[in-house]
Amino acid sequence: MRSGSPSGRSASGRIPSRSGLPAAQIAEIQRSRLLTAAVSVMDECGYADVTVGHIATSAGVSRRMFYELFADREECLLAALESIVETLRRELAGADLDGRPWRERVRTGLWRILCFFDREPLVARVCVVQAAQGGPRVLARREEILAGLAAELDRGRGGSPRVGECSPLTAEGLVGAVLAIVHARLKRGRREPLAGLLGELMGMIALPYLGAAVARREGALPAPAPVRSASRPPRGAGVRARREDPLAGVPMRLTYRTVRVLEAIAEQPGASNRLVGERAGISDQGQVSKLLARLGGLGLLANTGEGHVRGEPNRWRLTDRGMQVTQTIRAHAHNNREVAS
Repeated sequence: MRSGSPSGRSASGRIPSRSGLPAAQIAEIQRSRLLTAAVSVMDECGYADVTVGHIATSAGVSRRMFYELFADREECLLAALESIVETLRRELAGADLDGRPWRERVRTGLWRILCFFDREPLVARVCVVQAAQGGPRVLARREEILAGLAAELDRGRGGSPRVGECSPLTAEGLVGAVLAIVHARLKRGRREPLAGLLGELMGMIALPYLGAAVARREGALPAPAPVRSASRPPRGAGVRARREDPLAGVPMRLTYRTVRVLEAIAEQPGASNRLVGERAGISDQGQVSKLLARLGGLGLLANTGEGHVRGEPNRWRLTDRGMQVTQTIRAHAHNNREVAS
């Protein structure tokens, strides 16, 4: 998003919220929705058939907002892939691999990745199966990731008694073999946990570097305890966007006006239509009434007044669900201000 204009508006034309939630923050939440939708749509339709319309509709975000955030379809899909990669990187960082012997580091890292894929099968299919069908930028990034994994395996030559029999190509071949096995399992929709492959995959990896005896021992080792989560995924990552998204499960888009109305009622419970409009900066009372009615129909607001009786004002309060949504918006804004500071 570009910086503000002389009028004080953001590039999207929205005025920053007086509640501390600027237009850029709303755009970041919508970006999260788009990344989550991109992952879901890729899995459902296949990479080649995904369109901007599919992603925007699934996210509940307008096409106009999509193009404010992403140049084209592939940039969005690449960003979704990057969010997955960053989450995996954090999973591995949580395993404290630095300083461990090569074999232990590879085994623990592989275990973390397999457990993550078992917890997030949709993400696993997108990362392993759909990314292989990607466009030029996605394929180039995929090659970089695989090269990084091969470099890690190639460190095995440093302590190998069979170093003369191995070359960098050995590591590339092992990464390709492991990926092909996982790819085949995911594409077939096998229900057996991928983590169950740990022993056999580690035996295959250890064999060229450490010999048959070590490979057999690796295959016979019991699996560690299942990994639930090593760390929180990155802020705004597609894989957790539905948990971050304040309106996850609510069939409407998050807009500046929606945020302002919720904040106005949170600040002054029992506010009338007119007072909500004044505090939210909406002068058209017809628009205020329609938005309040819609939010009420979605279970975010409750009218505790006698507005259905002529002459009596409405008195709007947040429901429990509305309070949760508003608190999430505030927390999301606070977290991003901390990051920016």
